[in-house]
Amino acid sequence: MSNRVEEVESRVSELEATVRGLTEELVEANERIRELESSVEEETEVETREVGVETDRDEQREPEEEANSSDDIIVA
Repeated sequence: MSNRVEEVESRVSELEATVRGLTEELVEANERIRELESSVEEETEVETREVGVETDRDEQREPEEEANSSDDIIVA
C-alpha cells in the first residue's frame, strides 16, 4: 500500500509542477498582451493626431482656394 501512496504523491508533485509552469506562462502571456494593447493604443493615438494635423492643413488650404476662385470672375 505504501507503493500506491508514493505513486499518488509523485503524481501530485508532477501536477503541481505543471500547474506552476502553466501559471507562469499565463502571467507572462497576460503581461505581453497588456504591452501589445498599450502599443496599439499609442499607435492609434499617433495616427489620430496625424489625421488631425492633416485636417488642419486642409482647413488652412481652403481659404486660399476660395481666394483664388474669386480671381476667376469674368467681366463681360
